Amino acid sequence: MTRKLFGTDGVRGRANSYPMTAEMALRLGAAAGRYFRRDGSRAHRVVIGKDTRLSGYMIENALTAGFTSTGMNVLLLGPVPTPAVGLLTPSMRADVGVMISASHNPAEDNGIKFFGPDGYKLSDEAEAEIEALVLGEFQPAQAANIGRAKRIDDGRFRYVERVKSSFPQGRTLDGLKVVIDCANGAAYRAAPEVLWELGADVVALGVSPDGANINAGVGSTAPAAAMARLKDVGADVAICLDGDADRVILIDETGTVADGDQIMALFAARWAEEGRLKGHALATTVMSNLGLERYLAARGVGLHRTSVGDRYVVEAMRAHGLNLGGEQSGHIVMTDYATTGDGLIAGLQFLAEMVRTGHPASRLARNFETVPQLLRNVRFGAGTAPLDLPTVQAAIAAGEAKLAGQGRLLIRKSGTEPLIRVMAEAEDEGLMRAVVDEIVGAVEAAL
Repeated sequence: MTRKLFGTDGVRGRANSYPMTAEMALRLGAAAGRYFRRDGSRAHRVVIGKDTRLSGYMIENALTAGFTSTGMNVLLLGPVPTPAVGLLTPSMRADVGVMISASHNPAEDNGIKFFGPDGYKLSDEAEAEIEALVLGEFQPAQAANIGRAKRIDDGRFRYVERVKSSFPQGRTLDGLKVVIDCANGAAYRAAPEVLWELGADVVALGVSPDGANINAGVGSTAPAAAMARLKDVGADVAICLDGDADRVILIDETGTVADGDQIMALFAARWAEEGRLKGHALATTVMSNLGLERYLAARGVGLHRTSVGDRYVVEAMRAHGLNLGGEQSGHIVMTDYATTGDGLIAGLQFLAEMVRTGHPASRLARNFETVPQLLRNVRFGAGTAPLDLPTVQAAIAAGEAKLAGQGRLLIRKSGTEPLIRVMAEAEDEGLMRAVVDEIVGAVEAAL
């Protein structure tokens, strides 16, 4: 069964435009309610969290109407990070969890992500079944069986305590000055609270959401603001989250950015030395740098590559019995602590290494030399399929031929935005840039 509504990370789009309309959110809520109430033998509940986008109010209310129409009780968490929904879904004995967020996308976008009763994101098969129910006829509950909805005031505090418990016992962040950039998003309260309660000197950035400024010039996709603040205040490290706080990048004391590949390299090597890297391997996507693969191989650590999307990383982790995985973009999944990517927990684990070793961030965040890699995005309009056109296919084939034996090429349609992503990797930077330019030019000409 194929999916049309769902992409690599739930349903996503421009707010108040298909599919991110109030009507579709209501239908998704009703469909998911029917899907998770199939046994009909007991009371059912759903937890719903959101980030700080203005459209979150509209989508939250529509989802609530959809779920309650099927007899499900709704627990509203308010603004919390995506990993908090993954945590609280099983903790609160819910049948399904929902996060309303478009992650790192601009404020005009929004999305709906579903978690199963175990706190993990739904499989492709489950999403396809829900999508089929969206297109079918509704079967509302009887009037006496309509669900209830209520606000949960302590969801953020439960999450904060769980995050703090991931930090090594007996250690503190005393003496460390940490810039935390919350992207004006879901972690704008939780992240500074965690760091302060563990003893850090906290310099907070991106903590004044107004519904329209999420990810706007701040956060993991715009590290320049945190970099400037780090230099101004002389901080030891900066932690940059995205809008829903499920991804992270780090900036060391010299102002150098460390992406998810460098963070995973540190954790994998350390955990392997300590004998706690399950499966003696990690899972990451086809986007991760070849330098990471070489670094791990030199230490006898395996690597399982997956399709792009943290959900596919987690599926590979569960299939191979791993406890560490992630994406170059900063989704770091540590199933010892969370069911999905958690930028704050990943940041804390890095800080724990700084405390344990006494090393500066720059020494811990530069673990391997990256192979030159170039990624360019081409935005396209609705209804176009530029990758299928003969001229684009010819350019891709020519690029693959030029890189044969010298690098690799990855062309894909984004699952979260209307973008064609063109990525090449090669030791010869001139060749790499030429190949990418030719393919991007072919795509733009086709559009």
